[in-house]
Amino acid sequence: MTEYHGLKKIDDWRWLMPKSGGMRTEGMIYASEKMLEHIVHDKASNQVSNVTYLPGIVGRSLAMPDIHWGYGFPIGGVAGFDYDTGVISPGGIGYDINCGVRLLRTNLELSDVSPKLEKLISTLFTNIPSGVGSTGKINLNRNEVMKVLEEGSKWSVKKGFGNQEDLSHTEDQGQMSSADPSKVSQRALERGREQLGTLGAGNHFLEIQVIDEVYDEQAANSMGLFKGQVTIMIHTGSRGLGYQVCDDYIKILQNALKKYNISIPDRQLVCAPVTSDEGKDYFSAMSSAANYAWANRQCITHWTRESFMQVMGMSPKDIGLELVYDVAHNIGKIEEHNVEGKKRKLIVHRKGATRAFPGQPVIIPGSMGTNSYVLVGTQKALDETWGSTCHGAGRTMSRTEALRRVSGGELKQRLAKEGIIVQAREYKTLAEEAPEAYKDVNMVVEVCHQAGISKKVVRMSPVGVIKG
Repeated sequence: MTEYHGLKKIDDWRWLMPKSGGMRTEGMIYASEKMLEHIVHDKASNQVSNVTYLPGIVGRSLAMPDIHWGYGFPIGGVAGFDYDTGVISPGGIGYDINCGVRLLRTNLELSDVSPKLEKLISTLFTNIPSGVGSTGKINLNRNEVMKVLEEGSKWSVKKGFGNQEDLSHTEDQGQMSSADPSKVSQRALERGREQLGTLGAGNHFLEIQVIDEVYDEQAANSMGLFKGQVTIMIHTGSRGLGYQVCDDYIKILQNALKKYNISIPDRQLVCAPVTSDEGKDYFSAMSSAANYAWANRQCITHWTRESFMQVMGMSPKDIGLELVYDVAHNIGKIEEHNVEGKKRKLIVHRKGATRAFPGQPVIIPGSMGTNSYVLVGTQKALDETWGSTCHGAGRTMSRTEALRRVSGGELKQRLAKEGIIVQAREYKTLAEEAPEAYKDVNMVVEVCHQAGISKKVVRMSPVGVIKG
């Protein structure tokens, strides 16, 4: 059996990390052999191992092909823990709680939008606030923020930012019922007051795309997708509110380690028993932040529709802009899974990983200027990865290194030559998010497809992007 730095090759797409030392279970990394060098050099594989030390872990500690170094858990990490005996860890969900992505389909083709593409990008950029610390058009009082945290996308729809059909095409219908806004700090609530309906910065974006390849005609048809179709992808999360929730509970759960006699190999893996007061409080607060993120993407969807109507001069029916799906990729979920022939209640951590239940649409954004994909979940994913797959390209270069190597202004010109219009608050963000700072999303998706944990449906290429 081929080995690479202690990882044993199962096939061309899966590498086993044998149990050793204090590991409670094995690890599994989904990757091509070519990808492993960076994964090992990045020390993200060490984080896969560290996760196996956590109490109550069920099955393997898993890593998707977009794996890279993260806080505690690797980004691209997935792990399931027994609900009664296991733990919940903020590091396994991430700071940007329910960072996620949604895809809108249109009735338009590129020839319909090309003459007005620059105007569309400019209007979207004006109508959808973006950038670091950006504030939006919705200014909420504390009580209204609490309602958003409780109701999620349903709050947005009730306020006129969308329709019931949107809810039926959103994971959990855009609302985790486990939310309890009273478990969210005053500081987090304050940060959420003015940021609803904002894109933010970093790797978040709104993109106008065109489907350039169809792999599965039947699945594409069922989602209303076709070659040459214009689509809109929205990628953002819970903004400062979600960050604050994570930060607050990392501090709270540090005290829980001693209280519950939990030993961890990395202090960033702070955790608490799922059923403890601290664990339940964090899960309720995390669920609240997840609801905020869904409400946020729903509001942005509304302004996207308004922008298209404004520029195209067409009716909503003619434009389309129906929601294909909205899925989270930084979240913890209580789910029932088949474990050794028996149903067990687990808390599944997905950090930089997307739920991929059989038949479910999976939306995978690329890095700026590269392809994005729609996949579909599989039974094999349910059997092997708790119904999970990749979430994007995955970084290979730090933002500091990207800034050193890339000029944002030159990148904008380069993308323009490729027919991609980009509008951003500052060149610094463009440089930090340059395509060369990321893995090849085509290879990441190919690994998931070949491993059978999700299947390719369509590929999109970008024609216009707005960034913070």
